[in-house]
Amino acid sequence: MTLLQLTYAVALDRHGHFGRAAEACHVTQPALSAGLQKLEAELGVVLFDRAAHPIEPTEVGRAVVAQARQVLAEAERLEDLVSEATGELAGELRVGILSTLAPYLIPLVIGQFARRYPGVELVFEELVAETISDHVRRDLLDAGLVATPPPVRGVEEVPLFEEPLVGYVAPGHRLYDQDAIGVEDLSPDDVWVMREGHCFRDQALALLARGAGRPDAKAVQFESGNLETLQRIVDRGFGMTLLPWLAVQGRGSHEPASVRPFRAPPPSRTVRLVYATTLVRRQLVRAFAAEVARAAAADLPEGAVLHAAEGRACCVRSP
Repeated sequence: MTLLQLTYAVALDRHGHFGRAAEACHVTQPALSAGLQKLEAELGVVLFDRAAHPIEPTEVGRAVVAQARQVLAEAERLEDLVSEATGELAGELRVGILSTLAPYLIPLVIGQFARRYPGVELVFEELVAETISDHVRRDLLDAGLVATPPPVRGVEEVPLFEEPLVGYVAPGHRLYDQDAIGVEDLSPDDVWVMREGHCFRDQALALLARGAGRPDAKAVQFESGNLETLQRIVDRGFGMTLLPWLAVQGRGSHEPASVRPFRAPPPSRTVRLVYATTLVRRQLVRAFAAEVARAAAADLPEGAVLHAAEGRACCVRSP
């Protein structure tokens, strides 16, 4: 068997389609199919159920593909060792990111990262946390930026920083005249939240349960998949919502007069980097993690917890 044949097997498992797998491998479909047939003949087993839609590995095929990923990772590690030795980072870095992070964090990161690592191309994809972790595990992404990653076997996580949450309150709202608010002030009767599937929704509902003692999500009047939509509703004079700290920094689309910090200790979310246990390009991902933490630190409030890129230590941001 050859590394190329193993690459074909991993690609077909990833894409579930001969044409897309061949395109990803930059070969013709007949060439990929022939390579897989040779691999199956040499192993004496059928690796894929070709009648399934999408195509999926057989029971033994799943084990072979998993081992193939490890073999390819070790082979690619040779190139990574050279990069580490020379200090030259290059190539494409595919990163999944939450929609509640992307508009606020990406602009902080891309400029400085490009200056530090001009040979690296960053490719971002907005997804929900569960999908990000799954794509990282399946090698569809190199890394992901999430807030509450679900436990996924084969995926590691590194905490980067703690991001406080703030209230965003409409003029005339019962909390508008307060300089700061508490969790106990929150009520599901007038707080707009993200729709189901977004981890930021779960955090908001947990705070509402603490504040009003009513964890019933049915009490929420409106849900959206976009924080900007919730913000615009508040700007029109209706209710309030919760926003991450980075969303209300700088010259954004928010109305500064509507922002209300929480009294200490404020609720917060831990922004984490996730990557596969078998990740090869660790130096590149570590460099990216450090740049994200560095970029966010400039906009976080005093006292915010900043974790080291390796996740083994942290500090508190000081003036």
